[in-house]
Amino acid sequence: MNKTVKSAFTFGLLLLVVGIITKFFKWSQADTLMGMGILFELYATLVFIWNKIQENKK
Repeated sequence: MNKTVKSAFTFGLLLLVVGIITKFFKWSQADTLMGMGILFELYATLVFIWNKIQENKK
């Protein structure tokens, strides 16, 4: 796993946790934070899969 995947995955988790916490306080931007967290998780997953496919081609 390279640095890009680790960074995106960690940042996505951070955004999800912050979004969940702020949801309890009825913060209006909580859904946006959780959505961004899901997007970062999806990005990290796609980069990870792409790297695995590229390794198998070699």
